[in-house]
Amino acid sequence: MVTSVFDLFKIGVGPSSSHTMGPMTAACRFVEALSEKALLDRAARIEVKLYGSLALTGKGHASDRAVLLGLSGERPEGIDPDAADGIIEDIRASGRLRLAGRHEIGFDESRDLLFLQRERLPHHSNGMKFSAFAADGGVLDGAILYSVGGGAIVDEAAIARNAPPDGALDLPYPYRSADELLAIAARGDIAIAEIARANERAVFSDEEIDRRLDAIAQAMAACIDRGMTIDGMLPGGLKVKRRAPALHRLLIERAERSLSDPLTVLDWVNLWALAVNEENAAGGRVVTAPTNGAAGIVPAILRYYQRFVPQASERGVRNFLLTAAAIGSLFKENASISGAEVGCQGEVGVACSMAAAGLTSALGGSPSQIENAAEIGMEHNLGLTCDPVGGLVQVPCIERNAVGAIKALEASRLALIGDGTHRVSLDQVIETMRRTGMDMNERYKETAQGGLAVNVVEC
Repeated sequence: MVTSVFDLFKIGVGPSSSHTMGPMTAACRFVEALSEKALLDRAARIEVKLYGSLALTGKGHASDRAVLLGLSGERPEGIDPDAADGIIEDIRASGRLRLAGRHEIGFDESRDLLFLQRERLPHHSNGMKFSAFAADGGVLDGAILYSVGGGAIVDEAAIARNAPPDGALDLPYPYRSADELLAIAARGDIAIAEIARANERAVFSDEEIDRRLDAIAQAMAACIDRGMTIDGMLPGGLKVKRRAPALHRLLIERAERSLSDPLTVLDWVNLWALAVNEENAAGGRVVTAPTNGAAGIVPAILRYYQRFVPQASERGVRNFLLTAAAIGSLFKENASISGAEVGCQGEVGVACSMAAAGLTSALGGSPSQIENAAEIGMEHNLGLTCDPVGGLVQVPCIERNAVGAIKALEASRLALIGDGTHRVSLDQVIETMRRTGMDMNERYKETAQGGLAVNVVEC
């Protein structure tokens, strides 16, 4: 199955796609189902149980807020981050919650929203159980949902039988591996970006594809711009200071001096990645790329292309995103993009691979060079653990995006000086990443129970 570019790049809010956007979507989906079944107005109480990684790092990732907002009828793609605070404050001050924004019930967080840190549901570490009760205590409805990465939600029945999504499409260019993708490109003498576009045409016109791609690029740019302007501390108690605004001012002040430093371009790439992930950590509007925790890498490299490549074009931007998504689909379908499942190699590692491939495509690289860039981008992130200090998407996540962006730049340059032939294939690296993730101790998979999360003292 091929994942759509618009499933990998989704506009939403921070700080986490799997722990914030996923639970918000799941909660909203549950109350919408109650409404469709004519059960919403009969509901007197809602109970939500979070398991595994969601329970262990949920509060640091704002999963509690996300659930309350979702039950209130909000979705990540539509919510105003500034208005969210008011909704949460009203619920907590009154002990009342308006299901789907219209049916008011009592809601006691200590009783109705449970973080079961010692329990894990069978199919994924990011499990959620929703239950609706009538006034007499009888169960009206229930659902078990999993947040599987990048904001995607799968229900228990579908994940148990490994079912494809509802309405799976008959695509002109289906592929399950990088080898198959390269074979399609060679057989039809067609670019990877055009293969991705042709598959999107199964649903959208070219005009709609371009409109959606442009909206993604604009949202990424807006996130960078906002992140470069807001000073202060990030929320959550770690007292992490936003660095992007000061770095931006420094680069502007030293503009002339920077002309003599050939590495200044790296400072700009670092700035753009930091800006996005600081904005994400603050709960701002971001684009999953393919996750929120790794949301800074693709935008930073895309802006590098736009600002530092003389031949940059609108078409190049679109090809960048289409190619990045084609590579991201391989990871999503053959391994994982969930830090709770395979560690940060599935987030920052995949984003690095996608960005390297996208840039190589925009710079005119061949399909083989694109595959090589993607392989390099992941190969040197293998084994990367997910160990957020305090369960927050801040340390080491923010800096890790900057480093991942520089690695993506290097991967693309290495691929472009070669002819596309190389010893290790992208498919081999993806399988290695999957197996490494399966072998990785649970402490290092977004549980805040290992690595930096336990060796850095919180103040």
